[in-house]
Amino acid sequence: MVYVLNCEGVPIMPTTRHGMVRRLLKEHKAKVVKRCPFTIQLRYECANITQSITLGVDTGYENVGISACTEKKVLFEAKAKIRTDMVKLLSTRRETRRTRRSRKTRYRKARFFNRSIEKGWLPPSIRAKVESHLRLVAKVHEILPIDKIVVEIASFDIQKIKNPDIKSAEYQQGDQLGFKNMKAYVLCRDRCTCRCCKGKSKDKILRVHHLESRLIGGDAPNNLVTLCNSCHTKFHKGLISLDDIKRGKSFKAETFMGLMRNFFFKELCDKYPCVKCTYGYITKHLREKYHLKKDHHADARCICGTPQALPSDVYLMKKVRCHNRQTHKFTTLKGGRRKLNQAPYTVKGFRLFDKVKVGDQIGFIFGRRTSGQFDIRTVYGERINGSISYKRLQLIETRKSWLIEKC
Repeated sequence: MVYVLNCEGVPIMPTTRHGMVRRLLKEHKAKVVKRCPFTIQLRYECANITQSITLGVDTGYENVGISACTEKKVLFEAKAKIRTDMVKLLSTRRETRRTRRSRKTRYRKARFFNRSIEKGWLPPSIRAKVESHLRLVAKVHEILPIDKIVVEIASFDIQKIKNPDIKSAEYQQGDQLGFKNMKAYVLCRDRCTCRCCKGKSKDKILRVHHLESRLIGGDAPNNLVTLCNSCHTKFHKGLISLDDIKRGKSFKAETFMGLMRNFFFKELCDKYPCVKCTYGYITKHLREKYHLKKDHHADARCICGTPQALPSDVYLMKKVRCHNRQTHKFTTLKGGRRKLNQAPYTVKGFRLFDKVKVGDQIGFIFGRRTSGQFDIRTVYGERINGSISYKRLQLIETRKSWLIEKC
């Protein structure tokens, strides 16, 4: 499928007539705008005849599916992976700023009460995911004349997921009812017994331990376990392992979907004229009716309402960090020296995430060394060559904030 823009840069219907596209490029009547997906722009006036195209968006915490279809054919489908490292980066930035403030000896007036939360404010980690969804929709609008958008929105009842038989007033009577704090609840849940040694150490001092770090797992009860002081000390010294203790189910993705669905749908309605919503049970019914494999792009096709449309090529997309603004590493070396965190802008003429050709394969630069050795991988991180010289690389396209390749 070749996507076409008119002479003014407005998308028109794509074509599969590759011979005609080749002649237009050879006669300089068109130029290449994008390599993946392959898009050309015409240099002459043409009739802008379009069909009705519906864009389906399967929203998600990490994986997003998009599908643009007519009634009979799929024109564009992609599975996209958005960033999940925002919380960690924000935490590192917060720690760095606090240490910088503590190094200042001069008096600084407190400025903590001059901040106000605007209406419609979202935490930065969730706002970044919403912006990624909006950018995906905008990228499809750049190559296809979309006239309708359908989004699947979902409201997750986490209490119902935990207890399917919950009713009315029981929603206000959670697991921690009657306990002063989280620690008291966790100790009572574990019956004041060490989950590691089962009380064999005879240590009466009990600790509440995070299975995953507080940064990643938070203070949810399913991330906390009771350990005796002996086991707790041994674990942090690396003498024992807690691999046998599995944390409970995390509802991070469900919480995110509950927060973002209204904001994403509202911002879509503000930007585009015809936006509608659908629900998960309708998507599941269509997928099972037409015997489609469970996948994000297949769900997006069902969201369009055209599960019977002829499938097309599927693209893999991934959002990567644009810039690393941290000047130094957070941990200092001996002697108080701070190691630089930013790599050179280019190494042997290549940047991080540049699209390159290695023999017969095409990949992206995921790692580089000043010696000129590069780590080449696919969009989702499958290694093509872990250490290859820059002399054997052929640059195809400079880096973008979205990596894309054909599945």
